[in-house]
Amino acid sequence: MRRRLTVAAAAAALLVSAGPLPVAGAEGAVAVAAGRWGTHEAESFWTPERMASARPLPPGPAEPRAAAPQDAVAPEPPVDPVDPAAPSDPSAPGVPVPMAPVAPAPPFPPLPPGEPDEPDEPVRPVDPSPVTTPSPSASPTTPMPKPTPTPVTLPAPAPVRPALPRIPAAGPGVGQDFGGLPVVGRMFLVKGGGSYFCTASVVASPGRNLIISAAHCLTGADTQQVAFVPQYTRAKPRPFGMFPVLRTAAGRSKIWIDQRYRTQGVNRAAALDVAFAQVGPGPKGFRVQDVVGGNRLVTGAGYAHARATLIGHPSAAARPRLCVNRTTKYTSTDSRIPGSFLRIACTGYPGGTSGGPFLLRLDGRTGTGDVVGVIGGWKTGGDRPDVSYSSYFGADIRKLYEKAVAGAKAS
Repeated sequence: MRRRLTVAAAAAALLVSAGPLPVAGAEGAVAVAAGRWGTHEAESFWTPERMASARPLPPGPAEPRAAAPQDAVAPEPPVDPVDPAAPSDPSAPGVPVPMAPVAPAPPFPPLPPGEPDEPDEPVRPVDPSPVTTPSPSASPTTPMPKPTPTPVTLPAPAPVRPALPRIPAAGPGVGQDFGGLPVVGRMFLVKGGGSYFCTASVVASPGRNLIISAAHCLTGADTQQVAFVPQYTRAKPRPFGMFPVLRTAAGRSKIWIDQRYRTQGVNRAAALDVAFAQVGPGPKGFRVQDVVGGNRLVTGAGYAHARATLIGHPSAAARPRLCVNRTTKYTSTDSRIPGSFLRIACTGYPGGTSGGPFLLRLDGRTGTGDVVGVIGGWKTGGDRPDVSYSSYFGADIRKLYEKAVAGAKAS
């Protein structure tokens, strides 16, 4: 995933390299072993013990990374619900995220001021709602035949979402472990015989069945048994069940990655380090977005944001981590890794957080926001656990999302 390995962690992680993405089939689907892979198979394979023993996915053979040193894991404290009446941060109008008064932050590596932010395209939120056309009205003089009653089978009621955990209060740039949000979770996968994970989140779509993560998490013909677990914690490893990444009849996982990321590699194509995947229903037959909600994809929003929320699953931590800080534009001066990226200083984001969303306007009541980035891009998210990066969400990412929507609809 991201961050450099210590010697001890390298030995423990049993790292394997991420192979190149094979030639795309159906809009970039990654080839995997044939065979059925549904919710039952996913939950039978990814037992709580196997999920707990999974390691952060290394980014590739050149610079394997692992977690920063971790303290002993304490028992997970009880989660307090969000107070609907809690006030928003007055410095961020229209962002209803419950926050306590900001305390002085401990020192962390400061970011340079950044470059002037001049987006090359207008902000374009993606509308996940399918277009509907109203039917023409009948003439008032034309008698309408009485419809024949037909039996109607009503779907099961949608699941009731539990109260959201309280969003921790801390100074800008200070990462805090918390109970997680339903819309974000761990994405588990098998690669080279090892069990690994990255972070992923649900992105709103017409099919209500797409997740977004980093492309470097899903490259390689040996990437198999991929499944998404919303709001994973060690204490509650499957609070909403498990949602398998679907396969085609030919056994290819339904994953969409820009073809240039495969041909150019993780460095030359770092600006395209984004992937979408289609997941099947959970154990009760509901689509993932119906169960946990979805973040709205926003493209063309620029690089500089006064308040962004970063969420990821760090290394062997028992719970996910949340941090709020500003983002700035970073343009690489390394010719081997060209491009401009979103950058944020947030403490404690080592291996495992790849694919974690950059969220704007996070709503503390719904637990969803606008996703404008995922941890990845420059050095697959950065080479220090306290500064993270994302590929810029521009026209290329919007086109990739549209391909995923079309591909998921066609299935």
